[in-house]
Amino acid sequence: MAAALRALAVLLWVAAAYPVVFRARPVQALAANWGTRALHPLPGDITVRLLRDNGFDKVKLFEADPPALRALGHSGIQVMLGLPNELLGSVAASVTAAEQWVIQNVSTYVSKYGVDIRYVAVGNEPFLKSYKGKFEAATLPAVQNVQAALVKAGLARQVHVTVPLNADVYESGDGRPSSGDFRPDIAGLMVSLVRFLLDNGGVLTINIYPSTTLHHS
Repeated sequence: MAAALRALAVLLWVAAAYPVVFRARPVQALAANWGTRALHPLPGDITVRLLRDNGFDKVKLFEADPPALRALGHSGIQVMLGLPNELLGSVAASVTAAEQWVIQNVSTYVSKYGVDIRYVAVGNEPFLKSYKGKFEAATLPAVQNVQAALVKAGLARQVHVTVPLNADVYESGDGRPSSGDFRPDIAGLMVSLVRFLLDNGGVLTINIYPSTTLHHS
């Protein structure tokens, strides 16, 4: 079990990538990122048991991993399901592609396996500066097509869209939060994205990394 816990520590990181609400007492929700691209991944049933035993009731999957999704069925754990950046282009270009992705990865696991999917995370930090605009044109159309696919599948009231963004979408010239705004190069895109999410019951997700910030400060 010690080895399993060490492996889980590599896979699961408590983060703000999934909406987590904390209060001083008691903790209202506890969430984790579940990464599945590993050389020695834990079996899904063991991971789910460890999550539940340690009080996690929400999880983010970065992609639709079938064993992980099956293991999450009827577990009582709410799921944010990721659509990877490499699929943004195809989903943005075709609502049919978005519908097929939703049927295969959302509808099937909700209806057949009882997975409590609450959000589809369209991309992961697609506006990150280091991507140099690679995913900017595709992100909003992909969000719109996924939303349309969820509506068509009859899931839009249960499953909402979001885009996990790095905190670098926001900047302040003098370091004060009150002076900040969206980065000039994506300001218009961010306003359009936020407006679409607001109009369709979605949420804006910001990934923050306190340990990284502390390290560089």
